[in-house]
Amino acid sequence: MANVDANRLLRQLPAVHTLLDTKTGLKLIEQYGRELVTEASARVLGLWREKILAGQYDSELAWPPASKDLLTEIQLQLNNIFTISHLRRVVNATGIILHTNLGRAVLGERALAALNEAAGFYTNLEYNLEKGERGSRHDHVEELLIRLSGAEAAMVVNNNAAAVLLVMNTLAMGKEVVVSRGELVEIGGSFRIPEVLKMGGVTLVEVGTTNRTHLGDYEKAVGIATGVILKVHASNFRIYGFVKSVQTDELVQLAHKSNVPLVEDLGSGSLVDLSAYGVKDETPVAHVLSSGVDVVTFSGDKLLGGPQAGIIVGKKEYIKAMKANQLSRALRVDKFTLAALEATLREYLRPEYVLKELPIYRMLITPLQELEEKAHKIAGDITAIQSRISATPVPTQAQMGGGSLPGQDIPSWGIVLESKKESAGEIESALRHNAVPIVGYIDKDRYTLDLRTLLPGDEEIIIKCIKDLIELDK
Repeated sequence: MANVDANRLLRQLPAVHTLLDTKTGLKLIEQYGRELVTEASARVLGLWREKILAGQYDSELAWPPASKDLLTEIQLQLNNIFTISHLRRVVNATGIILHTNLGRAVLGERALAALNEAAGFYTNLEYNLEKGERGSRHDHVEELLIRLSGAEAAMVVNNNAAAVLLVMNTLAMGKEVVVSRGELVEIGGSFRIPEVLKMGGVTLVEVGTTNRTHLGDYEKAVGIATGVILKVHASNFRIYGFVKSVQTDELVQLAHKSNVPLVEDLGSGSLVDLSAYGVKDETPVAHVLSSGVDVVTFSGDKLLGGPQAGIIVGKKEYIKAMKANQLSRALRVDKFTLAALEATLREYLRPEYVLKELPIYRMLITPLQELEEKAHKIAGDITAIQSRISATPVPTQAQMGGGSLPGQDIPSWGIVLESKKESAGEIESALRHNAVPIVGYIDKDRYTLDLRTLLPGDEEIIIKCIKDLIELDK
């Protein structure tokens, strides 16, 4: 498009105030307020200007665009602001149970009910109902954590990185923290354990090598300047081959002999023994504490299956000092986290039911045969409503995810969607832009939906989405 033509078309676009002064414009102002309507109008006109300058204007369209058409676009902009949440429900068909990008653990029904009550009413967040005086927010979950872990005391902060930070700042500020070089990991989003530790005001003393650390390495490093011996559980990484690490019970003996607290960061931290379900190398929190570890930290939204939180359990003297640390105010959790966490922890009081009540464990233990049958059913339902997209049941490999159980694949089933017209990328994009976005994955140029991570109702959403795509293509 010639420059002169573009300038002519741009001049013919109406001004924002012209649109606002129309009958429809005034109604929109009454409904949404002048500021938002002005902003939406400027955005719509700006998009038209961009199209003209990029040479994307369709000469067959009537020009200039009618005010009523522009106002319809403005109405849509305003609808998006008020009706479409930026944080939205999605269908997780990735096969990653604790998908960090998709919000990790899905809460159980009792946790959801507790959240609803905490959100809609006043609560006794920091009020002791028995004594009629100010209380502590730690009280709502501490007794439960003590009962379930066997610890002397417990507290909760806003995530596990914060838990590690508070522990280091309280127990070792201005002192040295002895840790294996092979355990100084990156925890996602480019955040690294060494940097988090340093923010606690400590000096790191790295011992051993990346792949091999011996007890003697720790013994040489521990001295009068040592504030903490730290062990970081390999919850989000694995090193294979020529490797050596020091067992927890050996470090317990060294720490107690040296009169230095031993802290173990479990990362994922489970309250139940999952070995019967094929989960390896995840020692329950209670077992770690019973071995003599002084303080243990772990996440609330990983293997615990609750909300995002950093949980600290251990010796009473150390937990008391952390509660008194001024940093704990900046790291504290709100009533929503406490409500959901308390409800989740109560599920663990009935070990025989917890695997059925918490969504992440229901996903984990769903029998492979059940998933295979579901894959054939969904593929059959899709085939019945169309012929353009083929749906093929296939065995897949799911994962726990979220920095939990690295290297441990979970056998699963899924369906592969293929089309003669669209590429795998185009199918992925179409499902991702559904009213309820569907997130699967592309493997070897085939778009796959893993069924292990589907929640009740997700199957119907997938089938309806594909049916709608067929209708749009007719």
